[in-house]
Amino acid sequence: MMPADLDFSDAEPAEWILGITREIWEHRRIGTLRRYYADDITVRSPASVVVGNAGVIPATMATLAEFPDRELLGEDVIWHGDREAGFLSSHRLMCLATHSHPGVYGAATGRRLRYRILADCAVRDDRVYDEWLVRDQGAIVRQLDLDPKRWAADLIEREGGAERCVKPLTLANDIAPRYTGRGDGHALGRRYATFLEGLMNAGFGLIPATYDRACRLELPGGVTAHGWREADAFWIGLRAALPDATFTVEHAMGRDDPGMPPAAALRWTLSGTHSGWGRFGAPSGAEVHVLGLSHAEFGRWGLRQEYVLFDETAIWKQILLQTG
Repeated sequence: MMPADLDFSDAEPAEWILGITREIWEHRRIGTLRRYYADDITVRSPASVVVGNAGVIPATMATLAEFPDRELLGEDVIWHGDREAGFLSSHRLMCLATHSHPGVYGAATGRRLRYRILADCAVRDDRVYDEWLVRDQGAIVRQLDLDPKRWAADLIEREGGAERCVKPLTLANDIAPRYTGRGDGHALGRRYATFLEGLMNAGFGLIPATYDRACRLELPGGVTAHGWREADAFWIGLRAALPDATFTVEHAMGRDDPGMPPAAALRWTLSGTHSGWGRFGAPSGAEVHVLGLSHAEFGRWGLRQEYVLFDETAIWKQILLQTG
């Protein structure tokens, strides 16, 4: 049953983010986006850049029309700041949904889907005014028995071809954020950022020194992996595809909350030429921009659980738009 009223006036940032997410998506109060999202919000996802709340509301309704039983289970919120001065949250969600009606993923299949979303939200005066959102599109299309590259090609055609289709996020069409913070200086955020910067500088020997040997990895495409060898294969596969790309940590923060493992959240980009063999097949020469969001949880023997998201289909879309 839907509650008569929802009051987040005394909620801390994590509870506020979890609460408004439930209210919008599960209680169907889509109109509250006008209250919780700024009129001129910029929402960046790998698939597009949306400016203004007027574009967010129709997209929300379209998703719920295709997946009417969609549940967003909040796994963690890593944040810094406060309700009075403003805060930045990094929200990790497990999404459960049935593909019940036709939509962007094609004719209804009845398939039950499970995939993750990570979202960084900048909030001031109880309104989100900047957002970076990564949905595991690779996991969605694979569970529908579709290939990410083929799906991206079909999407280009369904959107009207290369000239008219929705353009994925690139360095050229990104919009400078109003939120300009780089993080909170927390030791775990710095530790995780330094580690990924080392990896992207071909320092793959850092993996045994950083990860718990029994680490669990939740990776793009809905992949669950374990241990040093699989961590090495994932990160080398990404870096090998874009060997000369520039890796930048855009934001880093950490938390030590009672009842939760010590954790860090990063937002990062990898921008350059698809000039190597790796995760995205034969080198195409296409210019590629990867928006990545990551969470890491630490234990006695190092990094014990990691969640990494980027959108494979948006990367393939960039490659296909340049290579045909």
